[in-house]
Amino acid sequence: MELKPGIRNTCSLTVTEERTAKAMGSGLLPVFATPCMAALMEQTAFTSVEPFLEPGQGTVGTSLRLEHLAATPVGMTVTCASELVEVDSRRLVFQVTVNDEKGLVGRGTHERFIIYNERFLAKAEARKD
Repeated sequence: MELKPGIRNTCSLTVTEERTAKAMGSGLLPVFATPCMAALMEQTAFTSVEPFLEPGQGTVGTSLRLEHLAATPVGMTVTCASELVEVDSRRLVFQVTVNDEKGLVGRGTHERFIIYNERFLAKAEARKD
């Protein structure tokens, strides 16, 4: 299988108290937290390309530009859709959107890089020294 633009994926979750701005410390209200939206966008993107990677490879997020456009209360479901729109060597660029049952909640652009897991972890651990 070839890693090329056009790869799509979706991931959904229910907004729970633990996923609110109030619980995450990103605000005071019990609505879907922007940090949770960011994590959902990353999850949707990285899981879309996992089947296309070589053994020992993974991806890491390096950039996320997002707009949080509407508040989603506890109990509603949010669904993120991602599309791989650019492959530049090891750099991958995704367009992502998040909707709840009433419509668009957020959108953005997410960039990830293909890495070799062991080498990446070794470099991260070396930062302790």
